[in-house]
Amino acid sequence: MTSTFPDISISTERLVLRPFEEADVPALADMMTDELVVAWTRAPYPYTQRDARDQALRLAPAERTTGRGIVFAVAEFLTQRLVGIVHLRNTDWRVLGTEVSYITAPWARGEGYASESVLAVARWLFQDQKFERLELRTAADNTAAQQVAQKIGCISEGVLRNAGIARTQTEDGGWTDLRTDLIVWSLLAEDLDGVPESLAGSDGFGGYPTYSDWG
Repeated sequence: MTSTFPDISISTERLVLRPFEEADVPALADMMTDELVVAWTRAPYPYTQRDARDQALRLAPAERTTGRGIVFAVAEFLTQRLVGIVHLRNTDWRVLGTEVSYITAPWARGEGYASESVLAVARWLFQDQKFERLELRTAADNTAAQQVAQKIGCISEGVLRNAGIARTQTEDGGWTDLRTDLIVWSLLAEDLDGVPESLAGSDGFGGYPTYSDWG
């Protein structure tokens, strides 16, 4: 029988991580058309309201129900404004390991939301779900994503050469794929020792998204 994560919400001092709602669709569509999101993820381009609705209301719930992982919409606690996504994927229930990717909305960068939300998911994963390993993969040129990994206590394990695909903008305003190395980071429960319960402040360089297959 396939194991699944519980259908839950996680709260921090400033954020709530919860399932997507219909009301999130317009903000999700706006977030996914941002240039940095287009560059560092494999989300469809152009990204439409129809894509956002399908992502939020069909694909994201299916990640949990099929046992592949879980997708959290990250919203400000007070306003419920959508400010990002945290996605656990490629979950191995025998090994008790999973991979995390995250996206920060352009209107919410520089607030430390990426590190705060990923750290909250990591603590929940290790403490409540009894997982043994969390992995991140960041494109070699995505220094801001690497700073987030370091901030929450991740250890760099090496480089997967030419293993990823990012996008770069062309002179005519379009986008083309390019190959990229991926840096592999890992986080174990003991790596969180000494990491503050709450992380505030900037994630650095605007809070870029990680390399992600989300979409």
